[in-house]
Amino acid sequence: MLELGGAAAPPAADLIKDVSEANFMAEVVEASQTVPVIVDFWAPWCGPCKTLGPQLEDAVTAARGAVRMAKINVDENQMLAQALSQQGLPLQSIPTVVAFFEGRPVDMFQGAVPPSEIKAFIDRLIAASGGDASGGLDDAIAAAEEMLDAGAAADAAQTFAAVIDEDPANAAAYGGLVRAHLALDDLDQAEAILNGAPAELSDTPELEAASAQLELARQASDAGPVAELRSAVDADPTDLQARFDLAQALHAGGDTEAAVNELLELFRRDRDWNDGAAKGQLFTIFDALKPNDPVVLNGRRKLSSLIFA
Repeated sequence: MLELGGAAAPPAADLIKDVSEANFMAEVVEASQTVPVIVDFWAPWCGPCKTLGPQLEDAVTAARGAVRMAKINVDENQMLAQALSQQGLPLQSIPTVVAFFEGRPVDMFQGAVPPSEIKAFIDRLIAASGGDASGGLDDAIAAAEEMLDAGAAADAAQTFAAVIDEDPANAAAYGGLVRAHLALDDLDQAEAILNGAPAELSDTPELEAASAQLELARQASDAGPVAELRSAVDADPTDLQARFDLAQALHAGGDTEAAVNELLELFRRDRDWNDGAAKGQLFTIFDALKPNDPVVLNGRRKLSSLIFA
């Protein structure tokens, strides 16, 4: 696996420890002076504990050292649990999870909760302590984007995939992985990745952009020769199908601005042609580009002028 963020994650044995009365001060109170420590109060007979414990461990491991975990068996450490209860911690029911930072409790929850809530709990704790909740993943994504811009699509794909391994709900990584495979001219794999992304990511800007780029790449494979289509449009400016085909060919050839201009002209001539195909194609192109791209800004402004003219 790639090491993200420029450094390897600490070993699990350093991140997650069984803690007792003997080492509570060292492993929780003193350790939390430098890094947040999540304390899981559990017992062998507790059914929800058996579900929550592994999920906590997974989330702590994914944070790559930004937070640590102490596991306290309350049956074996009754005096410790009693002392903490007397100090105000509600340990009458388990599982109880308490976050310590700088030697004191700062957040907590009780009972089994979904993994999404565990991640939010940890992210909140890391942010409050001034740490990086992404675990360096943002840096890895930025590095992958640079690889993609430099033409190293295979390396970029490997990095994006590694980020997804660490954070399966990372929309930026999924979008980047799709674009990397588009750059490798592997449209089928790009589509498989897009279809395999978590459903909750489908409406994110990153996946919407990737979907638009995939659609345009599919169109590019069927695009006709620009010169012939330009001649056809020049010979008959009212041939809207030829103009639409010309726009697709121009985009496939990398001349996005010219493609947008042809679609705007088509829309001006007949906005309802082919069930509003010109407007739909414009939105597909806009979605595939960054929102602040000059082609998008100018194109949207001109389209709005035509709509409200």
